[in-house]
Amino acid sequence: MNESRHPSQAHVLVVDDNEDNRDMLARRLTRQGHLVSLASDGQQALQLMHEHRFDLVLLDIMMPGMNGYQVLEAMRNEPDLQHLPVVVVSAVDDVDSVVRCIELGAEDYLFKPINAVLLRARVNASLEKKRLRDEEQAYLAAIQREMNLARHIQASFLPERLPQPPGWQIAAMFQPASQVAGDFYDVFALPGQRLGLLIGDVCGKGVGAALFMALTRSLLRAFAEQHTRSPEDTLSAVTLANDYMVRHHQPQATMFATLFFGVLELDSGQLSYINAGHFPPVVVSHSGESSLLDPSGPLVGVTQDFPFNIRVIQLQMGDRLLAYTDGVIETANPQGELFGQTRLLELLAMPQPSAAACLEHIAARLLEFSGGSPCADDLTMLAVCREA
Repeated sequence: MNESRHPSQAHVLVVDDNEDNRDMLARRLTRQGHLVSLASDGQQALQLMHEHRFDLVLLDIMMPGMNGYQVLEAMRNEPDLQHLPVVVVSAVDDVDSVVRCIELGAEDYLFKPINAVLLRARVNASLEKKRLRDEEQAYLAAIQREMNLARHIQASFLPERLPQPPGWQIAAMFQPASQVAGDFYDVFALPGQRLGLLIGDVCGKGVGAALFMALTRSLLRAFAEQHTRSPEDTLSAVTLANDYMVRHHQPQATMFATLFFGVLELDSGQLSYINAGHFPPVVVSHSGESSLLDPSGPLVGVTQDFPFNIRVIQLQMGDRLLAYTDGVIETANPQGELFGQTRLLELLAMPQPSAAACLEHIAARLLEFSGGSPCADDLTMLAVCREA
């Protein structure tokens, strides 16, 4: 069948075992400007629905073989057919039949003999609902395509591969709560046998947080790569990025970020860092003792009134560093209890064969704690281990 038609012309399937009824409905629908197909029983109707794209079905109830109720049940169980509007046209005029049809997914119910004016009104109303539903689905599909593109672009901001310098193990885990995230991390080589370590979390969720994440990460990386004379010089990227955001994006914007930025000297194990309002990363020594790298400066993107102080620690042989975002310790169980920092420190005290194994162990415990529920917030972790 040639289905080429004017955009305003609907394709209606009339299903009735009585030939006179089919012809009468077909003539009236054709006069309304619609394209009409006919089926004499339920089985033939379903076959035509699989072969053609209809906008509306007029369905009789009492038919031999597969009756109208069975057709409605079959349509409800098929994803491609469950949203196709159906107007039941039947001589069965009891309330129970009407209720049953509506419960099975029928859009409307017309009693025989058919009133021409009422038929036109019900058909037009059903087609208008379908048009609005189709527009909604097309809009949602377009949003989905845009979100998929945004997710792909955002993924390109994360390192494709992590450096693995001799004597060190580096691993990261990134689990966005939705298609785009406000979390980010980065690991990149710097001159002089140094490594930049970066993890951050933008306030909020969704597209706004993802856009601000892209801005923050790009500014930090660009400024860091321009200032490489010393760890202190590289860490000035935090101040430069903050100043730029405050000048150009506040007070109009209300976004800000927390972040941890460290410069690791691979030969000596010295780590110079700025913790800009971020959850304290944890350093676990080879003996199992843990210490926290508390904030040394304000949030990024809020004010220029406070300095970002640089602190320095020494990572010894066998030491492990874990930096993470709030999605880790704020994972909740079914009772609403948070995972918390204490449980995280207990996990980190357990020896693991590698940085990657450490992250996998934490992720498994978080999933177990949450009862298998999906993350309510972005979850990002960065682990650095100095081999013994």
